[in-house]
Amino acid sequence: MKNSVSFLFYLLIVLSTPLFAQSPYPVLDNCVDPQLQAQLQASLHKLALNKPATDKKLALTLVDITDPQNPKVAAINGSEMMYAASLPKIAILLGAFERIESGTMKLDRENRDLMTRMIRNSSNQAATTMLRKVGKEHLAELLQTPRYKLYDPDRNGGLWVGKEYGKSPAWRRDPLHNLSHGATAMQVARFYYLLQTNRLVSPQLTVEMKEMLSKPAINHKFVKGLKKTHPDSAVYRKSGSWRQYHADSAIVERDGRRYIAVGLVENQSGGQWLTRLIVEMDKLIFSGQTLAGGAPASIGVSG
Repeated sequence: MKNSVSFLFYLLIVLSTPLFAQSPYPVLDNCVDPQLQAQLQASLHKLALNKPATDKKLALTLVDITDPQNPKVAAINGSEMMYAASLPKIAILLGAFERIESGTMKLDRENRDLMTRMIRNSSNQAATTMLRKVGKEHLAELLQTPRYKLYDPDRNGGLWVGKEYGKSPAWRRDPLHNLSHGATAMQVARFYYLLQTNRLVSPQLTVEMKEMLSKPAINHKFVKGLKKTHPDSAVYRKSGSWRQYHADSAIVERDGRRYIAVGLVENQSGGQWLTRLIVEMDKLIFSGQTLAGGAPASIGVSG
């Protein structure tokens, strides 16, 4: 009798567990593909970018999500927190859509226009207006919630917006690295992976978010590289630049394949590096063959 009661109690717990708690998608951190990792390191050797990677002035994450339930990941300094300029505006976009989903903000013409300009044109004025509408404290808490964990001390940080996009001082720098606008390449990749698999907001709102990330209006870095080599690619993208700091991030879709690419650089030539890097990363996804250019250097700072 006692065993029967225990079994019924256990069965009740199992049946009452929400189905969405059992995600069919893996944790990206656990999906490093040895071949893709070796190829990414070889591409750095080919482009003579080993030293900035070793010096932690360059961070990359590349994720093949053609099969979203079986992603293949490669990363160089993937968990290195770096200043990311305008790239963290994607966090404000998430905050706004979370408000829309909860019914505390409307997806009206004004908000749609503000968010679109914030992403496609990287408007600082639009970003600051949307940040105030979302709420600074609310966004900081949202990024750290168990639902998203897009800023996570166990992952060395992640997406952070601790300052308006203007001359006003920072209101709260990130707790681990004292950055006003920060990111890690792996956490940005997680943002796009969650977006693509409808785990940021509802599928309907995911379509709206991707539309705002599409049709980038600034032709540099990843967009410039792909326009030269594969102008038929669909690119959902957010970049950032300030002084020697350059960042870019995107979901790229073409010919039945889909991947996430993220790059963070601290160097005056970082924009040019990212233009060259996206061409090589794109080759890795579509060729499946090790790049020429010699053996990969042992950087030892992946993921």
